[in-house]
Amino acid sequence: MRFWLLKSEPDVFGFPDLVRVRREPWNGVRNYQARNFLREMRDGDLCLFYHSNARPPGVVGVARICREAYGDDLQFDPASAYFDPKSGVDAPRWSMVDVEPVVAFPGVVPLDALRLMPEWEGSPLTGRGSRLSVVPVEAGAFWATLDAAGLDFGDLSGLS
Repeated sequence: MRFWLLKSEPDVFGFPDLVRVRREPWNGVRNYQARNFLREMRDGDLCLFYHSNARPPGVVGVARICREAYGDDLQFDPASAYFDPKSGVDAPRWSMVDVEPVVAFPGVVPLDALRLMPEWEGSPLTGRGSRLSVVPVEAGAFWATLDAAGLDFGDLSGLS
């Protein structure tokens, strides 16, 4: 199992929205490096759900990959802001995965707190200028974040 971090703006699609819908495609990613990370994800991988453009920005829950990468449907929709006329149905340029909620944190683990954790040192998230919406997370950083939220492995049984 690998660990990831997915960024979303809470006023666009936040963790409570994921809890409400129970399963959602993670689409609209239009950065090649982030797209490649989506393609590396496997069913069952765990993701820290990060609220960006929030006060404070930070991790608010854990999600799980429940469908591996497939063609992002928005690239074929001319009405979508994510439409890509150069992408072909037989060889899609952009990918998405499906995610489901596992557990909501009792509070935000803010970016400032992550920057103080030695497990996050060297992460693209805690460095300056990183804007990727999908990044891999080292296991130690994942578990340190769960601990900072006051949760442990047993809390990952998922939402019923």
